[in-house]
Amino acid sequence: MMERSPFFDRFARDGYLLAPGFYDVEALISPIQQGIRSIVELLCQRFEVDVRCDTPEEAMTRAYPALIARNRAWGGIVYDAVKQIPDFIALVGHSKNIDLFRELRPGSIPGVAAGGYGIRIDNPGEAKFSAPWHQEFPAQLRSVDGVVFWTPLLPVSCEMGPVVIAEGSHKEGLVPVYEDDGGIGKSGAYSLRLDRETERLEKYSQVAPLTNPGDLVAMDFLTLHRSGENVSDCPRWSIQFRFFNFADQVGQSIDWKGSFAAGQKFSDVLPQLVQNSGRD
Repeated sequence: MMERSPFFDRFARDGYLLAPGFYDVEALISPIQQGIRSIVELLCQRFEVDVRCDTPEEAMTRAYPALIARNRAWGGIVYDAVKQIPDFIALVGHSKNIDLFRELRPGSIPGVAAGGYGIRIDNPGEAKFSAPWHQEFPAQLRSVDGVVFWTPLLPVSCEMGPVVIAEGSHKEGLVPVYEDDGGIGKSGAYSLRLDRETERLEKYSQVAPLTNPGDLVAMDFLTLHRSGENVSDCPRWSIQFRFFNFADQVGQSIDWKGSFAAGQKFSDVLPQLVQNSGRD
């Protein structure tokens, strides 16, 4: 009989797990940080932003904020560029991730959600781009039987707004959603709100794990979670990617289609899970 993963019971119970030191920082994370530094340095030179960029930490906490202070659109250039760093792509497809997914989903056929991987930059005070309480499935689709992989590129303090997780909430199953721009122009996945959100959340304890580079937070596609509020003075940099299960029945029924990241709306693929308006 195959020995069960030490993570399996915890993940099945809580809908997430925290694995400190899961990634080798020197071998897997540092090259990504150096790639970010190189890109930010190039842009500072191009746009004549005079700020030190000698280390990855300086690039992420000083040079990048200096760029967007001059022109917020330059932040979009950074966001699109860093997800194309080869060492980042290598991390997404690393065997450690595939092996962990198979341990958490015995008998699965792993897939990587196209368009579902990137390097997120959460700037202080930018509520428009923060994710409200949600499940990952409506935003990503592919299969219900999926796992989010999340790991920071800088140490995450309380002030930087760690991800907030409702423990055990994956047991809710699929939650109907409705669209609401929050009064600040949220769109796409950021505009999806949970039906009867307050009532659902009252049933669960909430945790916000503090993490360091190399640590992994893995979450079930159905676990309720939201972005933390960044009230620090520097951006929160983190890596996210998603694995799904080709063998999942719902995934097969929708031909493993993607949602917003794939250029189509969740409501067009699974309209039965969309409410016309919210009930809180």
